[in-house]
Amino acid sequence: MTKSLKIRVCLLAGLICVGLLAKPALASDKSGFQYWSTAGFDFDIDKEWTVTFEEQFRFGDEGGNLYHHHSDIGLVYKGVADWIDVGANFKKVYEDTGGTWQEENRPHLNVTLKGKLGDIAVSTRSRFEYRDREEKEDIWRYRNKVTFKLPCELTELKLKPYLADEVFINFNEEGYVRNRFYLGVPFNITKNVKADIYYVWQSSRASPGRDDIHALGTKLTFRF
Repeated sequence: MTKSLKIRVCLLAGLICVGLLAKPALASDKSGFQYWSTAGFDFDIDKEWTVTFEEQFRFGDEGGNLYHHHSDIGLVYKGVADWIDVGANFKKVYEDTGGTWQEENRPHLNVTLKGKLGDIAVSTRSRFEYRDREEKEDIWRYRNKVTFKLPCELTELKLKPYLADEVFINFNEEGYVRNRFYLGVPFNITKNVKADIYYVWQSSRASPGRDDIHALGTKLTFRF
């Protein structure tokens, strides 16, 4: 391992430790429009293996107060075929539940299939996650996210928008519990920095009726 690679690995390990151990200290109301802020990195070990890491902060009450924070580290294998990625992750979640922050450990397995429908790039990601919750019963959950990258180009920057829909299904009597719809525009800031600005509509089953969240999201991804 070269000296520069060792320095990168040490810096990335430090970021990971800070993210996984940091515990939010604010409480929040989840009502109103929200803002979701995400930052992370992708680190290619070689042509087949990639390390991923992200941190996300969600602000409720018209985007003014933090109520959710998670750190997620994973390892992705791309060597099976060009049309499939397989990954294993561990996510640490902190969320405000009415003035008390609850901690959750969430390991998950991801299988992503990729292809084309005419000129539209399509991917479907299946996620199987185990939710080790602090004050609730542990549970398995399945999430499927289908993404369509549209062939049209917007503005002189040639931005290509995408649509995505994600369903959440609990492996108990609850079954289908949540849906998320995404509309976003990714673009490159530099060769190694990618940005994504998106709108998300999350609709969750509640008693009675549904609990809807509308949020503006931004994401920065650094590639090493």
